Amino acid sequence: MTELPTLSRFTLTVDAGVAELTLSVPEELNRMPPAFWEELPAALEALEARGDVRVLIIASTGKHFTAGMDVSAFDGSGATPTDRGHAGERSRRHLLKLQDVFSRLERARFPVIAATQGGCVGGGVDLIAACDMRYCRADAFFVIQEINIGLAADVGTLQRLPKLIPAGLMRELAYTGRRMFAEEAKASGLVNAVFEDQETLLSEVRKIARSIAEKSPLAIHSSKEIMNYARDHTLEDALRYQAVWMGALTQGGELAEAFRAQRAGEAPSFKDLPPLEAQGK
Repeated sequence: MTELPTLSRFTLTVDAGVAELTLSVPEELNRMPPAFWEELPAALEALEARGDVRVLIIASTGKHFTAGMDVSAFDGSGATPTDRGHAGERSRRHLLKLQDVFSRLERARFPVIAATQGGCVGGGVDLIAACDMRYCRADAFFVIQEINIGLAADVGTLQRLPKLIPAGLMRELAYTGRRMFAEEAKASGLVNAVFEDQETLLSEVRKIARSIAEKSPLAIHSSKEIMNYARDHTLEDALRYQAVWMGALTQGGELAEAFRAQRAGEAPSFKDLPPLEAQGK
């Protein structure tokens, strides 16, 4: 079993198939300095490799979910090239690295649920937009902060959020940098539900996570893969992809186990996904 990494910006636990990755630097408003961008992919890699993780909750501590990207994360390490072309190439590669951190949430073999409170600012919006589902506390607000400091959002918000909320609202938020509060976020479809306090938020999100963890991990993984593909392709392409995917992955014993449990009047017991290290990865 893959060991969980030691993290300075997060706490990480796994219990009965449910992993919780919690931003844990509330005194810094859970900002995103360079260590964040190293530790988040390390945590995801470890969780994916295990095979027993069936769903991931990303939560936070303190008043705010996150104040977003720290200024120190904007640039890569090393001396800045004096040539404009070389400097631009280094900047491009650094940005691609940051983008890939959140893209890993989409590529994960399990669903990822975001539970937010207070401010979800800048990079926080990039993060939650890459999650499968979003829930929040009643005091939550969401800000595309980059426009307020002279930038266009560049780590996924402008690409993912238009597929979650109406186009006109998306452009308003991107152009004005205003706060969108919890009830508007729910009405627009950004979040699934709003809860009054942190205890209720985490309790309800954990219930949803446990419900997912009871299902076949292979079927959940397939559903996520196919929905992500359908989002980015034509209907015909997505149907053909599903036919190939399902033909390859429906030869296991999940159906037999589901029918056996139904006949016996008990809950089915599904196998975990195979650990990645067992596949030489």
